[in-house]
Amino acid sequence: MPGNRRYNSTTPLLADSDRSDGPFKIDPNELGKLVDPKSQEQLEKLGGVKRICELLRVDPTTGLSPDEQSVEDGESFGDRKRAFGKNLPTIASFRRNQGYSHSFFALPTLVLQVLPAAKSKSYLELVVEAYYDKTLIMLTIAALVSLAVGLWEDYSPRHPADEPRIGWVEGTAILVAVAAVVFTNATNDYQKEIQFKKLNAKKEDRTVKVLRGGKEHQISVFDLNVGDILLLEPGDIIPVDALYLDGHNLACDESSATGESDTMKKREAPGDCFILSGSKVLEGVARVVVIAVGPNSFFGKTMMSMRNTTAEETPLQLKLDILAEQIAKLGMAAALIMLLVLVFKYFIKAALGPEDEYPDDEEIASAMISIVIQAITIIVVAVPEGLPMAVTLALAFATTQMLRDNNLVRVLSACETMGNATAVCSDKTGTLTQNKMTVVEGSLAQKTFDNIDKAKDWHQQVQPDVAALIVESIAVNSNAFEGKDDNGRPAFVGSKTECALLGFAQSLGYDYAHIRSSAKIAKVYPFASQKKTMSVVTRNHDGVAKSKGQKDYRVFVKGASEIVLQACTHYLDDQGNVHSLNGDARSQFDIIITKYAEKALRTITLAYRDVSTSEFNKFTDDEPPNRDLVCIGVVGIQDPLRPGVVEAVAAFRKAGVFVRMVCPSTCYRILLCLLWNVCTDDNGLFLFQLQITGDNLTTASAIARNAGILTPGGIALTGPEFRGKTPEEQAKIVPRLQVLARSSPTDKTIVVTRLQQADEVVAMTGDGTNDGPALKLADVGFSMGIAGTEVAKEASDIILMDDNFNSILKALRWGRAVNDGVRKFLTFQLTVNIAAVILSFISAVSSDDSESILSAVQLLWVIIVYSIFGQWQRLVNLIMDTLAALALATEPPTDDLLERKPAPKRAHLINYRMAKMIVGQAIFQIGINLFLINLGGAIFHLDNKAHGKAVLKTIIFNTFVFLQIFNEINCRRIDDTLNVFRNILHNWIFLGVQVVVITGQIIIINYGGLAFSTVPLNFVFHPISLTTRQWIATILIGSLSLPVGFIIRLLPNCFVPEEFVNEERKPSVTYEQMRMDSAIRDVRSELRVFAALRKPRRTLSGGKPRRLTANAKNRQESVEAANRN
Repeated sequence: MPGNRRYNSTTPLLADSDRSDGPFKIDPNELGKLVDPKSQEQLEKLGGVKRICELLRVDPTTGLSPDEQSVEDGESFGDRKRAFGKNLPTIASFRRNQGYSHSFFALPTLVLQVLPAAKSKSYLELVVEAYYDKTLIMLTIAALVSLAVGLWEDYSPRHPADEPRIGWVEGTAILVAVAAVVFTNATNDYQKEIQFKKLNAKKEDRTVKVLRGGKEHQISVFDLNVGDILLLEPGDIIPVDALYLDGHNLACDESSATGESDTMKKREAPGDCFILSGSKVLEGVARVVVIAVGPNSFFGKTMMSMRNTTAEETPLQLKLDILAEQIAKLGMAAALIMLLVLVFKYFIKAALGPEDEYPDDEEIASAMISIVIQAITIIVVAVPEGLPMAVTLALAFATTQMLRDNNLVRVLSACETMGNATAVCSDKTGTLTQNKMTVVEGSLAQKTFDNIDKAKDWHQQVQPDVAALIVESIAVNSNAFEGKDDNGRPAFVGSKTECALLGFAQSLGYDYAHIRSSAKIAKVYPFASQKKTMSVVTRNHDGVAKSKGQKDYRVFVKGASEIVLQACTHYLDDQGNVHSLNGDARSQFDIIITKYAEKALRTITLAYRDVSTSEFNKFTDDEPPNRDLVCIGVVGIQDPLRPGVVEAVAAFRKAGVFVRMVCPSTCYRILLCLLWNVCTDDNGLFLFQLQITGDNLTTASAIARNAGILTPGGIALTGPEFRGKTPEEQAKIVPRLQVLARSSPTDKTIVVTRLQQADEVVAMTGDGTNDGPALKLADVGFSMGIAGTEVAKEASDIILMDDNFNSILKALRWGRAVNDGVRKFLTFQLTVNIAAVILSFISAVSSDDSESILSAVQLLWVIIVYSIFGQWQRLVNLIMDTLAALALATEPPTDDLLERKPAPKRAHLINYRMAKMIVGQAIFQIGINLFLINLGGAIFHLDNKAHGKAVLKTIIFNTFVFLQIFNEINCRRIDDTLNVFRNILHNWIFLGVQVVVITGQIIIINYGGLAFSTVPLNFVFHPISLTTRQWIATILIGSLSLPVGFIIRLLPNCFVPEEFVNEERKPSVTYEQMRMDSAIRDVRSELRVFAALRKPRRTLSGGKPRRLTANAKNRQESVEAANRN
């Protein structure tokens, strides 16, 4: 292995007797404190790396003995596994998760599998959990009572022999509806659990290299133990926590653990010797000693903390629970009143009748049972049985469709919660940006380009030899190389700055690998923080790029712009000519560097120099020949925004959702090296200058400004600044806070907490392990499906499968569509319930036999069957998506949903417009039916005999059903939009639903018979039937729901308080207010400058100031007054 080894003695540090058997004198908790967080103090407390190896009974030069066994049971490494844990090839469970990770930079499933599996819920447990709902329990009680009473009545001696026993239908139908809801929920969750395990199951084992018994061994990652000497190479994913022993130029990407895309250089203690599990080796090789595995590792602890959490009820669930209780109370009150009225009416009527006709005890009991059944029917009718089904199926269908929009919903209620989101807190790296450093601007050979798309135009403007020279300097002077990610796609491995430069060369059509392989490397001077440059010397031959004044050797240099430019004496133009770098030319380069820095770009300067053999012979191996260089140019590198981010942020703002950028902090940042604001001490430790905090905040602010997140009047702070303020100060700042740079996981949770305390519904996005706690705390947590770590996915509610910030917009649309769908159904359902309850109550109280005009079974068809079977419009789609369940009649999301602001967290589930429609339609339907009850016989020329009464009841029932059919069309819009038919032809499933319902109504009329108290419809003469004219009349009366809805929408809202009409959430601070405050501050600042300029000047001799005239004095007083205001 290249590099100097710290432990290179052939004599073991410990005797074999000390390396086997016996207790360890260090525990996992002490080792865990080394990396969580990285602690140099803890390392010194434990005696350093060498002492830790002694405590772990391992010789760093030979590794563990392959023959180590436990004294107790003879198990290999048994004592070690019992003391420090072991890696088990088990699959971690997920809470309703279906995510996966296929990114080259993401943590693979393998690392996840070293954790002990969490217990999954059985299907029975999921059924019990789904049933634990107040509405479902209330419906079950009502169904059981109805079933008991119905069965008693069916088999009582007084039941007519010629009538069917149908008393069991009501209770059974309600129980079937409850069972459908429960098993739909449970099956959906169970299927997700099964799919999740399949997606995350281990497909192939991975081996790692370890040193055991002085020899290299390839073992399964599950066989790693604490104390193993692990050998690292570029491309390795580190599954354990470890300490650096020795190696060469080891650089790790710890973004999976820290959330930041910067490269971390590793070195021997007292440098950064801490290796985090889940990080990736970008370059270099090393030997490390394992100090934590499985759940005791940094990654494992974070994963385990994501488990065993209890989901809180969502805003919609809370509102539905409250509504269900209110409806239950009203239904019980109506049933009790009806019971008392009918009982009182029965005995009064019996007492006023002839004495010899007074009913006996058996008749009284039968009448009381009949009255109780009427009261129970009122309760059943009052409760919206279809509402739980509607909510469940709306969410289930939405999650299925959201997957097509690259939103994998892990928690069913998350999509409806997202519809009420008022704030989105987004991570920067990997979420807003691509987590891929890219050359975005450049000034090379005196020709510039301001975006990567114009680089090809630049390439056409310079001479081919010049372009070849630039590409050669990039290809040769680099350690990065092209490999493949987990999907087999090409990806660069190495320093992200060098990867960006290689990507730039590749975008121009050059094969960097061919250029590099054909180069004859004479000397290499690796990057050093002291020099802030990297240099390479090549021997020229016929295949290299041509330059004017070409000699035997060529020096290529890249590095910090200021350092490299200072070493340059000439510069190169687009024709290949070399010019002297005089004062004006140097100033131009300084302006370019400053311009890039203001845009928060990382600037790299490229240079070269042709040297003769005699000059080359004078080069030393320690000091790079960075002098008399020819400046090729400067490039600006940045982690660019993802496509669509700017548009998505603008759409969020339009929808009333406040977007904030929360950037994580790491202990050591390659960003500092690239900005050249670091220096080192004698031991090689990184020492950060004070201005780094400002630069980091400037970088974050620039990116946020480019994305449209940071607007005039917004506040940008660092995590330590925000954390150092009192809770009261934080609460005042957070409404205007738009950027939080250098934030720790604690800072993120504080931001989420402060927003939730202000009644905000917070969505948090993130991709790194450090985002886990905040994702868990947020109302809706979004993780990245490609670049996201498994910890982030485990903590999240929704996984963005394409890592596109724009997909969050789709989640917002679906969330609002779900909420609107539930409200549409609620508007329709409550209209039916109110009309049916009042109609049943009035007809029962006013009739001679105390029976409702609508029988219990007819009401069951209208209330239960229609409300459930009326949701068949989603059935086709759900079957196609393997969800064999019913679905809601909801409209798919449209862009119109983003035109309005979110509703307050405590907004009523039934708003003013819904209540107006419910009450208006209920009054109309009750009036129509009462009109038919009293005057229907005369209008349709029916007699008062059994035949006429049967036909009239059928007419009223048919009219009532068609009133609901047309009212469902009316309920497609719950706002004041007049056109309820908008896009109806695009929703063919909705049209199919109407056909199904109408067909069902025809079947009931024709074949319902005694069960539904109807007469059949025959298109030929029948002595007892509805005529064609009567059918047409009932349909036309039912269609009146549409013009009535049109009239209700036209009713003015001027007499209603604004807070009832407008339910949009009013934020504490709006973008307009922030812009106005910013403008006022700018004006005040300018006035202060103006006032300072107008102050009286003293004489050169220090005498008294000149005397002001009256007009000048008045002007000065006006300016001072303006400043005070």
